[in-house]
Amino acid sequence: MDNDYFAQRADEIRSQKSVLREKHDLPENYFLSSARFIETKNLPQLLQAYARYRALDAKSGEKSQRAEDPWSLVLLGDGPLRSAIHSQLSTLNLEGHVHLPGFKQYPELPAYYGLASAFIHGSSTEPWGLVVNEAMASALPVLVSNRCGCATDLVREGANGFTFDPRNVEELGGLMLRVAQLPNDRLEHMGKSGREIIANWGPGRFAQGLKAAGEKAVAVGPPRANLMDRLLLELLLRMHR
Repeated sequence: MDNDYFAQRADEIRSQKSVLREKHDLPENYFLSSARFIETKNLPQLLQAYARYRALDAKSGEKSQRAEDPWSLVLLGDGPLRSAIHSQLSTLNLEGHVHLPGFKQYPELPAYYGLASAFIHGSSTEPWGLVVNEAMASALPVLVSNRCGCATDLVREGANGFTFDPRNVEELGGLMLRVAQLPNDRLEHMGKSGREIIANWGPGRFAQGLKAAGEKAVAVGPPRANLMDRLLLELLLRMHR
């Protein structure tokens, strides 16, 4: 993934955020998620967690008499669960609070990252999760399912984001409230920390790792078969003569 592309474009977007926010019809503050609308992306659970966040925010607002509106949720993507997601929005009374811009091509993505306040990736299973790389390069705080392969390597708890159990709606709803209540300078610091972390996971690091693996393989040479391996090989050869 090209970290520099997302970093530069997101910063450009933020420099014209008032104009571009209106152009893309996006709210002032929002959680962003980008995924195919399929079961493993766990979007129904994410919507339940978002509804829980709004309920918690309402209670928090009553106690503190805050004037700030709760953050919206923007779900980028499309897929076979789109109609089910629309139905769920109605059931949870989230219409008007959750935006579904549809699938966006690569050049369009930085606008959504650059105007977002934080990023959520809630997959129930995921080998890695490259959208998290994109979000961190765009300097966004991240909330990442602990079932995603990238969570252990990329998320520093409290520094650039938080991990969560994708099955635990209450936990994610609470984390959403926690992040949304952070002051802007804290959110910016978390985003910058994430960008520093992801800078070590670009094409350069991949090339270095591949080179090191190749050099190690050449130095060590092919593995030598042990006695058991040789016996099994001889048995297989005899069976096929």
